[in-house]
Amino acid sequence: MTSRRNFLRLGCCSLSTLTVASQFSRLGLVSANAQSTGDYKALVCIFLFGGNDSNNMVVPVSTQYAQYAQARGPLAIPQAQLLQIPTPGGAVYGLHPSLAAIHPLWAQQKLAVAANVGMIVRPTTRAQYLAGSVPVPSNLFSHSDQTSSWQTAMPLGGTTGWGGRIADRLGLLGVNAPSNYPLGTSVAGGALLLNGVNTKAATVIPGQTTTGLEGSNPENAAMVARDKALGELLEMDAGYALIQAASANTKEGIRIATLINNVTQSNPLQTQFPGTGLGTELAQIARLIQVRNELGMRRQIFFASIGGFDTHSNQLPDQQNLYTQLSQAMAAFYNATVEMGVAAQVTTFTESEFGRTFQPSAGNGSDHAWGSHHLIMGGAVKGGNLYGTFPTLAIQGPDDSGNRGNWIPTTSLDQYGATLADWFGVPGTEMSVVFPNLANFTTQNLGFMG
Repeated sequence: MTSRRNFLRLGCCSLSTLTVASQFSRLGLVSANAQSTGDYKALVCIFLFGGNDSNNMVVPVSTQYAQYAQARGPLAIPQAQLLQIPTPGGAVYGLHPSLAAIHPLWAQQKLAVAANVGMIVRPTTRAQYLAGSVPVPSNLFSHSDQTSSWQTAMPLGGTTGWGGRIADRLGLLGVNAPSNYPLGTSVAGGALLLNGVNTKAATVIPGQTTTGLEGSNPENAAMVARDKALGELLEMDAGYALIQAASANTKEGIRIATLINNVTQSNPLQTQFPGTGLGTELAQIARLIQVRNELGMRRQIFFASIGGFDTHSNQLPDQQNLYTQLSQAMAAFYNATVEMGVAAQVTTFTESEFGRTFQPSAGNGSDHAWGSHHLIMGGAVKGGNLYGTFPTLAIQGPDDSGNRGNWIPTTSLDQYGATLADWFGVPGTEMSVVFPNLANFTTQNLGFMG
């Protein structure tokens, strides 16, 4: 006998009936009439769990390579292997060779780098940090604390995510009205990034190919009878408000899942995604973007992730594998947005809880550090350029908070996120609610979005 849990769990996009549908009891059901979504925009966050050593993701080629090679020692990538990415100012950098799948997007100006981004409360110098004269993020080198900080944009602690606060503000403006499908969707479990004060995200389990109740099969008489029986039960007037509300929510969750299945099955994407975890997650996001009109969505924020970046040892082979997965999945996702005609309306960006030390650790790895470089991809990105200030690669230099190449961020998460939020349509008057420390920085838009 099918368990109650499996009976209610949706397959395919495996939209969890209870997770997604719970939003409808308070907000009302998704409108059956899809609205015009000509101004559709989506943000897609890929979180690199473990603390990505971006010192090897983006390497200076025309300047500072000698310093890089000397300090990195066994972790250094040979210059000839780096994938060159020239910038308009003449400086040339190199991407890790395993990022080959997205390297062509640089020349197409669809890929950019934000340099040395991190959690800071206000601009911070080495002298100020060492003197303790400026506030710094709580538990700076803790995985859990900094994962939370990057998702909340609250370096001193917070309970709502910056994506959730965007959903709160845009929800008040009715950007997705009359649809009440959640603005945020995670395909990587619960995501603090997407939780607001008044809004919560949908959670989708990626990796299956049909939507509906688990085991549903229109060619199987027993399954058809089961689904029919459930539908009849949900239509019954139980006389109890709680049961009636749960029934309505379950029906709506099933309806949405069926809608997604019908659209994606009748018009399947031709883009092939890699069969990796991240590839599967981004394929699911692509399928959800595909039904944006049917769901009546003008704005959406998605959360995906890939883990394994806590490279205290064995870093070179581990990064080769991780960056290959990241690059291939991102390239496939960009190609899918081109196929759907929304490449200029979907922006993908990376986050990670912190960078890693420039100086290697024992075991050919690196330790927890601070600032790191990040990738931004999409048709609206002013690509082919590096934004922000690349750190001076000197142990105990002006950007080192200690004595191992622990870069003090020269760009704040607030600036990075606000640049994305401005393109997404967050009004300037609401930006301080979404990014509480943004006012501490003179430059509030880094300029990498068109």
